[in-house]
Amino acid sequence: MQSRRNFLQHLGLGLSLPSLAAFTLPFSPSSPAFPSLELKEEDYWKEMKKQFPLGSSPIYLNTGTFGPAPYSVLNAMVESNLLINSSGEYGNSDQERIQLASFFGIKPTEFSITHNTTEGINIMAWGIPLKAGDEVILTTHEHAGNALPWLNRAKYNGIVLRTFEPKTTQEENLNEIQKLINSKTKVIAVPHVTCTTGLVLPIAEICNVAKSKGILTAIDGAHGAGAFDLDLYALGCDLYAGCFHKWMCGPSGTAFLFVKEESLERLIPIMIGGHSDTGWDMTTDPPTFAGYVPSARRFDYGTQSKTLAVGMVAATKFHTQIGKERIQTRLQTLNQYLLDGLLELNSKLDILTPLEKESRIALLTFRPKNMTYQVCGNELGKAGFRIRQVPEGKVNAIRVSTHVYNTKEEVDAFLVALNRILT
Repeated sequence: MQSRRNFLQHLGLGLSLPSLAAFTLPFSPSSPAFPSLELKEEDYWKEMKKQFPLGSSPIYLNTGTFGPAPYSVLNAMVESNLLINSSGEYGNSDQERIQLASFFGIKPTEFSITHNTTEGINIMAWGIPLKAGDEVILTTHEHAGNALPWLNRAKYNGIVLRTFEPKTTQEENLNEIQKLINSKTKVIAVPHVTCTTGLVLPIAEICNVAKSKGILTAIDGAHGAGAFDLDLYALGCDLYAGCFHKWMCGPSGTAFLFVKEESLERLIPIMIGGHSDTGWDMTTDPPTFAGYVPSARRFDYGTQSKTLAVGMVAATKFHTQIGKERIQTRLQTLNQYLLDGLLELNSKLDILTPLEKESRIALLTFRPKNMTYQVCGNELGKAGFRIRQVPEGKVNAIRVSTHVYNTKEEVDAFLVALNRILT
């Protein structure tokens, strides 16, 4: 007993749960103070970088793959994990679901907690009733997480996938989709933002066209939450699979699926478990199943991680503290700043991301003219920059993504290094 007492005291826990409030992380005594709103714009964002455990090298320019979490999220998860493992009560995520739904301005009954965007897309791809010959519209620039679930459904059920090559303007992309729509079209399953070039598709307009024709919209929103001041109702989509480990800067292995209330019964729950149902009994003959809970809760079955849900909520609080609109504006500002720099190197590279402001948000993709994208990407890595090489859709290019922990000085350093590599 004495050794257990000493261990708990060493952790700062004492012998009672309330002492958890005083627990501090070994790598961060406390979350750094938030930047003052009185600071000049660039000074504010330089201070914001201190909220994250990111070091100065490599310079991190790959939020499109993974967005490191701030100390406030990490601290919240450690505290939650200690609380759960010292009490043995892991509980559920009902309260977190309410808070998360509120962040997106939707009803808790429309919010399903998933582990990644791909899981949400699989729920959509297999849950929408489709038969052989029914058509689904996608782009040629899909991430594996959106391509493979639909390809898999096509393999087993004979549905037909119709694709279009993304264009450079919102109007052109809307027209491309309209040209593919016919009487067999049942679903439009395009990304909000492509993983390849960072193209922002006109989702609200696409959803409006789809609704007028009775077509379901199942959006891959991996790059939506945390980048945009996201309004899911304004987008008008039926289904939207998003994640927390990119632009939301939440825990890895956390995501969500938005199921519009009116579309709930149009999505079959293929996989269910505890809390998905309204009752069941294996002692009757035959066993009985009463049905599904009247909410999107039916799709996130079984045991969920309370700690990860707490981390998701902490991420929403972090975004709210900065301001969702302010974050979107900052992302657009850095994106334009980087684009301006790349345009000065136009003789050495081809910019693949659309120049139209409405068609981009926080990702920029380019292809070097005098070397392969692999060589360029590897050299950038050696120079101290973490970027992403993009083979998807045969784009064969370099993708750079910037977030609130990036500064204009880091963008300048990247452009200098890139110019040297391409020369």
